[in-house]
Amino acid sequence: MIQNKQAIYNKKTQNALDVLDAGLQAALPENLLAGMITKNKLRIGNRSYYLSKYDKIYVVAVGKAADSMAKLVHSRINLERGIIIVPQNYKPVFCNKKFKIHRAGHPIPNKSSMVAAKSVLALLKNTKKADLVIFLISGGASALLCLPDGISLAQKQQMTKLLLRCGATIGEINSVRKHLSLIKGGKLVQNLPCTAISLVMSDVVGNNLASIASGLTYFDDSTFSDCMRVIQKYGLEGKTPSSVLKRIRLGMMGEIDETPKKPVIPNFIVATNKNCVDAMAKKAASLGYRTKTLTPISGDVKSVAKRILQIFSNVKKSCLVFGGEPTVKVTGSGRGGRNQELVLRILKDLKDSSVVVASVGTDGIDGNTKHAGAISDFIPDCNEIQNYLDNNNSNAFFKKYNRLILTGPTHTNLMDIGLIMRS
Repeated sequence: MIQNKQAIYNKKTQNALDVLDAGLQAALPENLLAGMITKNKLRIGNRSYYLSKYDKIYVVAVGKAADSMAKLVHSRINLERGIIIVPQNYKPVFCNKKFKIHRAGHPIPNKSSMVAAKSVLALLKNTKKADLVIFLISGGASALLCLPDGISLAQKQQMTKLLLRCGATIGEINSVRKHLSLIKGGKLVQNLPCTAISLVMSDVVGNNLASIASGLTYFDDSTFSDCMRVIQKYGLEGKTPSSVLKRIRLGMMGEIDETPKKPVIPNFIVATNKNCVDAMAKKAASLGYRTKTLTPISGDVKSVAKRILQIFSNVKKSCLVFGGEPTVKVTGSGRGGRNQELVLRILKDLKDSSVVVASVGTDGIDGNTKHAGAISDFIPDCNEIQNYLDNNNSNAFFKKYNRLILTGPTHTNLMDIGLIMRS
């Protein structure tokens, strides 16, 4: 799956790239969901759904894995029709006359995100009692489906940009998104006329269904008061659109209804970051490395880098595999992402040139770049590193040394994976 292996290949890094590839392959829906779906039955855990009892079966797939998930389901189940919503830069891996494909904005919602949301609502409204809707949910859905409530799209876009740059966690970001939406936090499925089930690939630390995809098909465990705390925590009050603040304050006073607080359809997490980490650990062990795992990593990227270095044993033929999603507070104007910055921060404190460090996003996109992440197998000057970190310009650093990892969109999303190993 790594497209430019040869460009960054040397003997020392080959094992690390092979281990990363094992994690990326493990994130693909065809390797995760195939055993759950047969021609006549869905089996998730101890629950079975017999499909012959339904008149018509529809699919609503939204997220970075929407097209690849829909492709697998379509190959196993006789569907009436469906909708697929993917990022606008995607070339869908699956096209079929039964499916309407929308390409919408990510990470910032756009007009196409609103068109997609209205298309989904129209499909759901026209279902009958004896029908079944299968939702296929993956990371990225919060931006791809957007229907603002009480504010304009431009104001929703402005708020999203503020939250993404301030260092807020995905749970904090989504708590605000849900309270500014007509469909998030379970609102999408509140008045469904038919049976439905939601299969969810988790892209959040802790696998909280209320946070994944902003709880589109679940419910909301946050409140208007939580939204205000997020805004105040990151000093955003002076930058937040006045209409957003007004709506949140009205909600805190009880003048706007809270989001749904209980689910109305079953939601199942069918894949997590741990699937990737376990596959990587297995691959590293098969290559002869004494392997440990660290999951989930979360919080400020500076703290995550220090924690990884503290846990890594640094003895010969050792490997620490990690997964999760750190956060970066963007203060500079450079290009990069949390994976590239994490590798650069670890590299800053490394003293051993025999150690290889790498980190990638399983979706294939890291921050505001076209790269999935970066790999390092050398020790540069610390002062040089700091200059790049000060401007959040990790992409330029790794481009200079030809150590960027390119996958292109992977059509999946199970957070980030990485490793640190010594040969």
